Amino acid sequence: MNKRYDLQLRHTSTGRSAARLLLMVGLTSILSGCLNRISLKNNEYLLYNQSIRGNKAIPSTDLETLIPQKPNRRILRLPITFGLWFYQIGSNNYNRDAVQRELDAKIKEYEQQSEQLANNEKALNKLTKKNTRQIQRLRRKVEEGNWVMRVLGEPPAYFQVTDVQNNTQKMRSYLVQHGFFLAKTSYRVDTLLGRRVRVNYLVEENIPFHLRNITYRIADPTVDSLVRQSLSKSLLKSGDRYSADNITNERIRIEELLRNQGYYAFSRQFIPVPLDADADTSRTVQKDSLPRPIDLWVNIVNPPGQKRHPVYQIGDVEVRIGRTTSRRTTLEVDTVDLNGIRFYLGQGRYSTRLLDSRIFLRPNSLYRISDFRETQRQLFLLNQFKFTNVNFTDTLNYRLRTIITAAPIDKYEISAESGLFVLYQGSGTVPGPFGNLTFRVRNMSGGLETFETSVRFGIEAQTGFIRPTPNSPSFYSAQEFGLNTSLTFPHILFPGRTRFTLNRYNPRTQFSLGYNFTGRPDYTRRLFRGTMSYSWLKEPTKQFTLSIADINYLRADIKRNEVGAAFQDFLDEQDSLGSTIKQSFLNSFASSVGFAYTYNTNIIGQNRRANFLRIALESGGTTLNLTSNRQITEWTDKTGLQLYKYLRANVDFRHYVPVRRRSTLAFRLNTGFLYGYGPNQTAPYEKRFFAGGSNSIRAWLPRRLGPGSALPRTKGINTLEPEMNPRRPEQFAYNFEQPGDILLEGSAELRGHLLHLGADIDGAVFIDAGNVWTRRDENSNRIGEEFRPNNFLSQIAVGTGVGLRFDFSFFIIRFDGAVKAYDPARRYISPITNELVDERFFLPKFRFDRMFKGANPLVINFGIGYPF
Repeated sequence: MNKRYDLQLRHTSTGRSAARLLLMVGLTSILSGCLNRISLKNNEYLLYNQSIRGNKAIPSTDLETLIPQKPNRRILRLPITFGLWFYQIGSNNYNRDAVQRELDAKIKEYEQQSEQLANNEKALNKLTKKNTRQIQRLRRKVEEGNWVMRVLGEPPAYFQVTDVQNNTQKMRSYLVQHGFFLAKTSYRVDTLLGRRVRVNYLVEENIPFHLRNITYRIADPTVDSLVRQSLSKSLLKSGDRYSADNITNERIRIEELLRNQGYYAFSRQFIPVPLDADADTSRTVQKDSLPRPIDLWVNIVNPPGQKRHPVYQIGDVEVRIGRTTSRRTTLEVDTVDLNGIRFYLGQGRYSTRLLDSRIFLRPNSLYRISDFRETQRQLFLLNQFKFTNVNFTDTLNYRLRTIITAAPIDKYEISAESGLFVLYQGSGTVPGPFGNLTFRVRNMSGGLETFETSVRFGIEAQTGFIRPTPNSPSFYSAQEFGLNTSLTFPHILFPGRTRFTLNRYNPRTQFSLGYNFTGRPDYTRRLFRGTMSYSWLKEPTKQFTLSIADINYLRADIKRNEVGAAFQDFLDEQDSLGSTIKQSFLNSFASSVGFAYTYNTNIIGQNRRANFLRIALESGGTTLNLTSNRQITEWTDKTGLQLYKYLRANVDFRHYVPVRRRSTLAFRLNTGFLYGYGPNQTAPYEKRFFAGGSNSIRAWLPRRLGPGSALPRTKGINTLEPEMNPRRPEQFAYNFEQPGDILLEGSAELRGHLLHLGADIDGAVFIDAGNVWTRRDENSNRIGEEFRPNNFLSQIAVGTGVGLRFDFSFFIIRFDGAVKAYDPARRYISPITNELVDERFFLPKFRFDRMFKGANPLVINFGIGYPF
């Protein structure tokens, strides 16, 4: 750090450019020197970078997995490693020997105290629980260092010649296993400044070997017949490049095939490894580059001393349910026989008929490993047991006595969560607390059902209110209270045996009742909701949901105060201009049926190519089709209750592409259509589409984008836009939500790892585009809100920005900052000059010196989890 830099610069434009360059280089050198200083011995070097070169057929990512050593993380690929710096700070105050002595003393103390409490089980359990935590903490401190070293720091990655040599050999073995028998690998080491090393792994694949003849030699005739009937599914194909992975997977396939045909004792050990292979005799590199052939023999041998592989059947089946204790696993109380299965039930009632439908290992049936796995899976998906074990004993006469053991989860469960919602507004932040309490009862009445009640209360700061005067606050406090109950059955609740026909697909029937109250300065809303739905999983990646009934009663009241009066004037004005938004704040009754299909191969934490698709269809007020619109209108006039008839469709598609080991390119396309055909020609407010917000077009505030290119203008209400340009139309009302009937939005986001600082910190660069439209011009004073095929592309709003994600493994905190790049509403006739003003390309309006108050402010979005 104690370095002196003397610079003499000429005061010219060239000199100033050179000064900036030298200053940046100097600062980078100083900063990297400070953040990477670590005590190194004479023969020690830091692993700075490593690369793989020369490979063509084998991806570099496959070879990188063979290298366990990883360089220390750097920021933006600069020689700046915060983790190494923190590790050095922590190690300066760390004495491993002292911590080891403390650990040994704690273990000895625990052993002495436990001997004294050997006859007191309760006290011994308490002592064990307390000391286990302390011993684990000390052991982790011995192995990984103190808190700064473990959480903020990262141990130095040292360069070792033996490691590089081993990695080079592993790469050659990997290439040989994938058909490159003549491959060569080597390495080159470059020494950099600061005792750093760059390792270059050099790969020469040479010609590959391909399969020519594949011959199966099987001693057991029955096994031979089964295997040959399945050769169309074989992973070994003539003409493919030799691959040890395909050979291993073929052995697994044959094992799976036979164990699903009663061969309980069969394993891949009966398929010798390595498989017999005869390569072309020319094992030297020839002048030509033609692939070389290789012949393969697949041998399946019989058990020692036997002429055939034995076939097994399921014998007696027992199910034992009981709570675990420190000395025994189950407590058998009641015995029930059903369909050849004997149930030993512990304390509490259990539906043996339902349990029987989830057990696929049946007496006198052929043993199949798929039935074994499905039984374990189905019992686990009941969400009633801590664990389930399926064991086989007494294999006399090749009959398997089956014992299924299950330990129930605690019947009652209470969970609570709380937090603080923070809204950024201008130069200040507005906090608001929220809390959620959930009470859950499992197997409430012996039918393996789950009853759940949750209560939520929150006080939040919200924008989007009508401002009676320019000096009125732009945000207010809003209260929310919710009470929701649900009862979930682990089967399709339907008369007769039909309810058990989908048991292999994890079916669910759910009834729910809910009440939600929202209190804002301008109005209050009370929503009563009741639903009944079916859901099932055909595969782990495919989910179906059928909503039989979704009934909603909404009561909305405009408050009798200054803000409420201004809001009522706004609704009346929009109604006079042809908008249907006023009907969304009238008392209403809505019912619907729906169907949704979800396909999802994306697994959080696994960076691989994946897709997500959700298709949702909904029909509202379907039974009202039995009556005429005139009768509905008469009913509304008599009761003041709005009734709706509508059709709604929504398609959400996402695609994930891995770019590097910890980088992903994610795409999203979300579209929807709403058609209201009742007397009011619209749908409930909650069913309409909105754009803008943390999971939508992030450069716009939540639900503030659109519709189309319409100017959100009002008359007679003072809703002045902050720092309004006098050339623009007066009284923009960007603070109010903008519903639509048609939605089209898409996003592209590049996500990558930055550094580790207490948590994995990831960065993102994104671009969002989209809008909402109405099916027809609801407001004659707002041109451009209706969807028209000939010009909707010019009405697509575009925003862009960057984000940070703090990954704590069990949840992700997200911050996104976005600005407008293209605003379709910024094209209008100036009321001052009567000329066309086109400011749609709005990105140049963004200024760093006026980041939050300029014409194009930075919009900060906070969220939990990824936006898509």
